[in-house]
Amino acid sequence: MQTHSEPSQFGMQPLPMLENGQKWILAAASLQAHAFKTMMRYQIETLAFLKHRYEQDVKLAEDLVAGSEFNDAFDVFSTFLQNATSEYVTEAGKVAALTSKLTSETARRVRKEADTAIEDMAAKTVA
Repeated sequence: MQTHSEPSQFGMQPLPMLENGQKWILAAASLQAHAFKTMMRYQIETLAFLKHRYEQDVKLAEDLVAGSEFNDAFDVFSTFLQNATSEYVTEAGKVAALTSKLTSETARRVRKEADTAIEDMAAKTVA
C-alpha cells in the first residue's frame, strides 16, 4: 500500500467554492437561529395572553356563582364578553406589530448576508 507524504494541492488551500459554501451554511444557520428566536417570541406572547384569558375565565365562573339573580349573571357575562373582545383585538394588534418588526429584522439580516456573500464572491473573482 502506498502512502503519499506530500500534501495535495487541495489540502493546502481550501477551494473557493468550499469557502463560499461554508459562508452560506453559516448564514443559513444564523437565519435558522433567528427564526427560532422569532417563534419563541410568538410563543411567549401567546402564552402570556392565554394565561391572562384563562384567569379571566376562572373569574367569570366565580362571579357567576357569586351572583344571586339572573340579571347579575347577565351583567357579569356581558361584561366578560366585552372585555374579552377588547383584549383579543388588542392582542391581534400586538401580534401584527410583532410580525412587522420581526419581518423587518429578518429582511435586514438576509440583505446583510446576501451583500456580504456577493462582496466576497466579487473579491474572489477579482483576485
